[in-house]
Amino acid sequence: MSTTQSERLRELLEPLVSSKELDLEEIEVASVGRKRVLRVVIDSDDGVDLDQIAEISRELSEKLDESDAMGDGEYTLEVGSPGAERPLTEHRHYLRAVGRLVKFQLTEGGELIARILDVDDEGVDLEVPGVKGRKPTARRLAFDEIAKARVEVEFNRKDKKEEEA
Repeated sequence: MSTTQSERLRELLEPLVSSKELDLEEIEVASVGRKRVLRVVIDSDDGVDLDQIAEISRELSEKLDESDAMGDGEYTLEVGSPGAERPLTEHRHYLRAVGRLVKFQLTEGGELIARILDVDDEGVDLEVPGVKGRKPTARRLAFDEIAKARVEVEFNRKDKKEEEA
């Protein structure tokens, strides 16, 4: 049984990332011209800031230098967070998106844009925005009804603290 380079890298790097109470979300090795780029995406329930990214980047670099996981050739290490329009692929992603507007591609076809209100083991409770002055409506989606889900960027959304004031 052979393992891919990404699997070997995950086995090498995930314990270090987990020790910092972070999640290793994605590993990608790509060729950019003659150089290789190792992209590592990390996250946590509280998100990650630039200081955490810089610290984990240094530590991952040291760990990679100690191993031969990337081989002898040159490569660039890029460490970052999932970004604003992250896809929701794991249960923890849905939990982190509570309160956020999400675009759902449904397994039965069609799409739905709604705000996640709550998440449990079976699915999500949503608030579907009203159209043309109508009030929002509640809807429940089971996880098996969701083909894809991605957080939508909201430029005009008030912060929860502003709404409570």
